Amino acid sequence: MASIKPIHSIIAGLMEDAETPELLIDDQIPYAYSPTEEQLASMRSADILFWVGAELEPRLAEIIETLPPQVKVIELLSHQGMKILPARTDPDQRDPFFWLDNRNLLIIIDDIARLLRDADPLRTHLYERNRRNILSRLSRIDREYEYGYRGMKAGLGIQYFDTLQYFEQAYALKIIDHVASTPGKGIDTAELLKVREKIVNGEVTCLLSESGFPARHSELLMNKGSSVNHGELNSLGFGITAGPHLYFEIMEHNTNVIKRCLKAESQTAETATKTIIPEHAVSIEGIGGGQYILTDHMGRLVTKESMKGKYQIVYFGYTFCPDICPTSLQILFQALDILGEGSELFQPYFITIDPGRDTIAVMRNYVQYYDERLIGVTGSVEMIERVASQFKARYEKVVEEDTTDPSMYLMDHTASLYLLDPEGRFLTKFAHGIAPEDLAQQLRMLLP
Repeated sequence: MASIKPIHSIIAGLMEDAETPELLIDDQIPYAYSPTEEQLASMRSADILFWVGAELEPRLAEIIETLPPQVKVIELLSHQGMKILPARTDPDQRDPFFWLDNRNLLIIIDDIARLLRDADPLRTHLYERNRRNILSRLSRIDREYEYGYRGMKAGLGIQYFDTLQYFEQAYALKIIDHVASTPGKGIDTAELLKVREKIVNGEVTCLLSESGFPARHSELLMNKGSSVNHGELNSLGFGITAGPHLYFEIMEHNTNVIKRCLKAESQTAETATKTIIPEHAVSIEGIGGGQYILTDHMGRLVTKESMKGKYQIVYFGYTFCPDICPTSLQILFQALDILGEGSELFQPYFITIDPGRDTIAVMRNYVQYYDERLIGVTGSVEMIERVASQFKARYEKVVEEDTTDPSMYLMDHTASLYLLDPEGRFLTKFAHGIAPEDLAQQLRMLLP
């Protein structure tokens, strides 16, 4: 069972061709929702119940306390891996609209799929297939929004209800104020008048409301003669048929409403969206995820957090590599040279897949030989295996038949360049052999 439509949609997608999860709250305001007797009976017999949390479904909180112990209850706002924001009007409360940051779903979907597999192991193959399909769709729209909103020139907006905080932070959207936090909270007259003044003075282009939420004072705000646009979001999927596609319909609807309402000039955005996902790019799920602790060629710690700040270009190789690694590094630095000053936004990393021979001292000499911009990275055998696995980079030790020296061997390995954004999120990878000019052209698309 799932409490609201967006969460139900993701779970329904994971369960496609297996079973259909039951939806509790259909076209009702969650803040005031109470289950029927029939729904109460279903909740008591459920295997797994997903809900958001007391901030969105306050009346469910008391009922959940009374459910039998065999019902596994998953409160999604308590997930440790997600980015959960405090409510802007009350820092002690959590903002419940986490699904409007698409990346939060990318984080939790593996855990939800694991719960389904554990509860129904005979259909593991279906859950795994559906998980891959949904991850592919989620990853695609995340990249489109990230680079689409980057280039979008638009006016400023105001919200009637404060539901877009996650979307704002994830995709650099500018909403400067709101009238109320939720439909359940009273309207502060002073806040209402402050927002009205901004609209009357022409400070904003757009007023955004939420489908299904009563915006009783919208006529006062949208007074005659005002040039402000009005757009109606649909963050909970009111009027949309519940099912696997609903979440993606919500995100597409909200995106289109925001762009129209803000009078967005999106030609630059559309260009950025198309070029950030090159035709020859390989779509891979989960690249670069997880944590790791490595060491650079100067003996400093390298973690996922320490690598943030610039676009990361990651290459897996080894210093004894006779041909492929030198060629790949030459192409990379030729491309960066073509970019000129723009190359300062990129940080190349050379992660060894041969830590037995590639010590810190060996990596330091190698980096000095190639380019001072390069950061050489080594670590324990186990940690290198973990990082390579996270990037889905393959390597294998190859020993020559006619050698008796155990230190004389080669490494077959993946020779692609991995491109990550300044937050460490995978964007794409470039196959071995790409021309320096083509690589530079692709990287140039990321420059301001």
